[in-house]
Amino acid sequence: MTAADERIEHRQNQFHTWGVYGLLAASTLLSVAAHELMTSPAEWYAGGALVVAAVLLQLWHGPRRGRRTPSRRGTVYYVLRWAIAFALTWLNPFFGFYASTGYFDSDELIPGKRRQWLGLLATVVVVAGSQSGGMPFRSPIQWLLFAVLLVANYGLLTVVGHITQQEEQRSRERAVTITELESANAALQRALDENAALHAQLLVQAREAGVADERRRLAAEIHDTIAQGLTGIIAQLQVVANAPDLAVARTHLERASDLARHSLGEARRSVHNLAPVALADAGLPEALKRTVAEWGERTGVPAEFTVTGTAEQLHEELAATLLRIVQEALSNSARHAAAGRVGVTLSFLGDEVILDIRDDGRGFDPLAVPARTSTGGFGLDGMRARAERIAGSLTVESEPGQGTAVSARVPLVRHD
Repeated sequence: MTAADERIEHRQNQFHTWGVYGLLAASTLLSVAAHELMTSPAEWYAGGALVVAAVLLQLWHGPRRGRRTPSRRGTVYYVLRWAIAFALTWLNPFFGFYASTGYFDSDELIPGKRRQWLGLLATVVVVAGSQSGGMPFRSPIQWLLFAVLLVANYGLLTVVGHITQQEEQRSRERAVTITELESANAALQRALDENAALHAQLLVQAREAGVADERRRLAAEIHDTIAQGLTGIIAQLQVVANAPDLAVARTHLERASDLARHSLGEARRSVHNLAPVALADAGLPEALKRTVAEWGERTGVPAEFTVTGTAEQLHEELAATLLRIVQEALSNSARHAAAGRVGVTLSFLGDEVILDIRDDGRGFDPLAVPARTSTGGFGLDGMRARAERIAGSLTVESEPGQGTAVSARVPLVRHD
């Protein structure tokens, strides 16, 4: 219950508790002032006794503390109060003010709609009698006036009661709607919480799946390259140990040497594909700046690195992927482009990161790229696969004699 509802409830309690006393007091004062309406001492004694009885009845009923529930005790109180009001109004019509208290609480005291309307009708009879000049009626005009007032009062009461019922119905409907909205909001919040938990779980599972996939890839590479190469070397050395002459031994030693060089190259390539050491102590912009500078010093080709936008700390996997793409692109440029200048630009554009590597070398036809050889690097397909693995894309623009531009566009995922 809100503070406003509490204030309204408090005022209603005060009205139902003290309103009866107030109307009884006002009726008594008006009756005393119009003393000519009560001519005999017996009427004064009877009126005083009935007023005392009304006060005692109200004290027995007690103060109102919240809306009452209709009950047998409430019905008894309503009937006794009506009887006292009827008797007082018979003595003096000004006690009709006290009789009107029956309008206020019949729905809280009397169970059943029909009984409530009967109680209201009884109250209307007393009030209409007081309004028509008091009881008993002494002329046909007074009876006619009573009938008119009875119909008018009861009709007005019916209209007001109908309007009140409609308002209560709307209030109940609003309360039900509010309750349903609260339930819907609670269900929506639970769904959002569950969705957030599911999203976090999916991220964890995706990360674990990526780690597992990388482990399987490395295991397969080690098995298919290094392990097989070492097995071949052992086999060749065993043949050398049992060779019948020097020529056969030299032949197998050369084969073992070739296998060792090949395995060393595969080992270097596998290590090259692991997490970059350059990112261990620096962010991606600093790592790229150092990588580009070292490449320029090593190759003698002027190389420039530029950052645009507001640099942010990227997720480690995202940073490692972009660094590997730059390393492979620079390696391709050194081996094939014969470039006179190379430029690398890292752009932070709100919700995405763009990496551009450009050179002014000899260029090539992207549609005529030869298949990867055993001595080749990671290759354009590998760079594209790296970008797509983190929901990005990689495009290559090049023409013979016009240089090459490699652009990787990936979503910006901040560091956890």
